[in-house]
Amino acid sequence: MRTRNEKHQEGHAHGREHRRWEGPPEGFGFGGGRRGRRGGPGRRARRGDVRAAAIALLTERPMHGYEMIRELEERTDGVWRPSPGAVYPALQLLEDQGLVTADAEAGKRLFSLTDSGRDEAAKLGDRKPWDEATAGIDPSQFKLRDALGPIAIAARQVAIDGTPAQQTAAAEVLAETRRKLYSILAESPADSSAEPAADEGDGES
Repeated sequence: MRTRNEKHQEGHAHGREHRRWEGPPEGFGFGGGRRGRRGGPGRRARRGDVRAAAIALLTERPMHGYEMIRELEERTDGVWRPSPGAVYPALQLLEDQGLVTADAEAGKRLFSLTDSGRDEAAKLGDRKPWDEATAGIDPSQFKLRDALGPIAIAARQVAIDGTPAQQTAAAEVLAETRRKLYSILAESPADSSAEPAADEGDGES
């Protein structure tokens, strides 16, 4: 039979469990994790040409399917990360067309171009399909997105290790930051970009 003190300790532990930090809300950082196609606010990334991208990558060196996915993600700053369900069927089609070969290596299939595949790659010229996926996206969107991650990490650290006073101070900083962000949205684009106009009477007698 549990004593009153044991019940009190159990309830106190339950209270701490209830207040455990669960991380930023879903979607924090314009899409949450690194997976998926992201373009930030405003214009979204275009649907990439997986077939052309695979051929272009394989002109550099043989690669595994997941290696291609990582390369495309890195070269588009996380904007375009095609899924395995898009990459592997495209590679299978290229293999069926005689443009690539696949060699088993440590349980993985290493893809490389055939002579016909290199001829097909030559038709692409200087075209980089991963650049097309991000065409028209303002680089400032990447800067804003990337700035959110470190903020979430810092907030989590304060939530876990900070004293009540430090957590209160951090909450006030975040609340002030939120107000400033909304004030930015409230500004007219013309207000933030306009330059002071010179007085018409300047220089006149």
